[in-house]
Amino acid sequence: MLAILCVVVVLSNIGGSKGVVFGPIITDGGFFLFPLAYILGDTITEIYGVRAARRAIISGFATSVAAVVTYAVIIALPGFTDDYGMAKQAALETALGPVWQIVLASMLGFICGQSMNSFIMWARKKRRLERGLIGRLAGSTGAGELVDTLVFCSVAATAIGITTLGQWANYTFFGFVYKVAVQYAVMPLTAYVIRRIKRAEPSYQAALAAAGDEDGQDGSRPADRGVASRA
Repeated sequence: MLAILCVVVVLSNIGGSKGVVFGPIITDGGFFLFPLAYILGDTITEIYGVRAARRAIISGFATSVAAVVTYAVIIALPGFTDDYGMAKQAALETALGPVWQIVLASMLGFICGQSMNSFIMWARKKRRLERGLIGRLAGSTGAGELVDTLVFCSVAATAIGITTLGQWANYTFFGFVYKVAVQYAVMPLTAYVIRRIKRAEPSYQAALAAAGDEDGQDGSRPADRGVASRA
């Protein structure tokens, strides 16, 4: 999940440097990928906890920085001086040159939004324990995506060619609505996958068993006790 998350973040940053228009809707080329990053973030938080989610955010941050440095080196390397080589150099500068701004926007938005998302997920799990998974996913998604979209669109707007307040509002509004709609649409599938991974993950099952040993004297179910904080 961590590897997929990092790949999604890097590819989203590349796609995000291209402005995309669907009729009256303004978006960017990474719109179809980025919701997956939040789905993975929800899954990691629910199963492995907020510290693991924090490590995932840091890993995505580090991977994005490494990608930007790589692009800068590729652009700086001397290329062929014929017409084809010069055209390719110009294309690379145009396509990958603005990615640093998208990465900056993505990192700021992802750190703020995913941190909000993970905090709400984990705080609600501490209160509800194994119950209310769909509610945790729904609540954390809306808040996290709102923060992420506001930060990202504000920083990235000029990199994709947005120059007016109206375009920015369009970009931000439809970006938020789309991301939340996608995540809500696949939420039953996300919950199903999380439950399957919980059953298959040895560390989660060990935490359930440990909670059962400690708390089972009163006849309560292990999943209804303090398993969340241990898992």
